[in-house]
Amino acid sequence: MATKTYYGEILTEHNVHPLHKHRMEDASYSLEGVNPSCGDELVLYLKLDEKGVISDASFDGDGCAISQASADIMCDLIIGREKSEALRLSEIFLRMITGKITEEEKEELEEAGILEDISHMPSRVKCAVLGWRTMDEILREDAGEKGKEQRAN
Repeated sequence: MATKTYYGEILTEHNVHPLHKHRMEDASYSLEGVNPSCGDELVLYLKLDEKGVISDASFDGDGCAISQASADIMCDLIIGREKSEALRLSEIFLRMITGKITEEEKEELEEAGILEDISHMPSRVKCAVLGWRTMDEILREDAGEKGKEQRAN
């Protein structure tokens, strides 16, 4: 029961008082992510320095508590990390959501590990991974045009 309460408290805190929910005017990249099955949508903003380190991350948009909290938790986790490290953490997170993760990997996800139970709620998986998939698409894209906005589904 304590785990469920902790899970609820963390989700509520990140949903009601998100640290990273704001538009970023000077982002290096921005990308819209949409979950057409439920209507969740967000725009993810990433600022990378000259060495490829994510110096800032934020999101804006509307959606359920899980999509909004997951995006906020993700931003917390990736700020200060190199692009390759953020992609590795995303890969671990996506495997966690499908139930294929070790305890050591879960620990690397820090607070994002609380979302592990989403794997037992198939209808909510797309909510939890929306921000992560959007980040993946940004970081895997060719550098391309700075500030280019695209749409991710």
